[in-house]
Amino acid sequence: MSEAERRQLFDDLNYLNTAEIKSFCNKHGIPYRISIETSGGRRKTNEDDRKGVILDRIRHFLRTGQVMPETCFPAGVVSLEPPPKRVTAGDRIFYGQYDKSSRAMMSLLAELTGGQFRSGAIARILARSFWTRGEAPTFKEFAAAWLEASGNHTAPNPEWAFLSDRASGTAPRDWKGLRAGKAAKVMKVLKRIS
Repeated sequence: MSEAERRQLFDDLNYLNTAEIKSFCNKHGIPYRISIETSGGRRKTNEDDRKGVILDRIRHFLRTGQVMPETCFPAGVVSLEPPPKRVTAGDRIFYGQYDKSSRAMMSLLAELTGGQFRSGAIARILARSFWTRGEAPTFKEFAAAWLEASGNHTAPNPEWAFLSDRASGTAPRDWKGLRAGKAAKVMKVLKRIS
């Protein structure tokens, strides 16, 4: 495969849907579930990693033949206890307690961001990046990081293919057909890899 063909393949991986991605991962033992460490040891959660993280693992595998380790949040950032009913700016945000449906949490984050906070993809990506680094940020730290991240996020991530195509003005009327065609080509190439 030429460098241009490889680059096109790596770009077109963004058009794969979750089922297609998981199919390739399952075949090659590439992890896509998030794990956590607890006092009882390591265990898988029912949450999949972000699409971009999984695609990075696939690209790494295609370049090197090596499987990258799963995302595992260390015990210090995990709490399986019910979240507190009242939270303050100095309280920490733990995996297992962060809840976008918690009025107390969302109100505090809105207050700390001057009403700008939105619990969407940026918030999820940011929380997971903290936890992956072994950090449970305070609400104040998280709010400040969210303001910076949302200010820097000026275009959709490449793995959000439809939104990326719309933002760049390249989404055709039959985008689903475009996606299916690109995905079929990618899957044909991936099926040849043993």
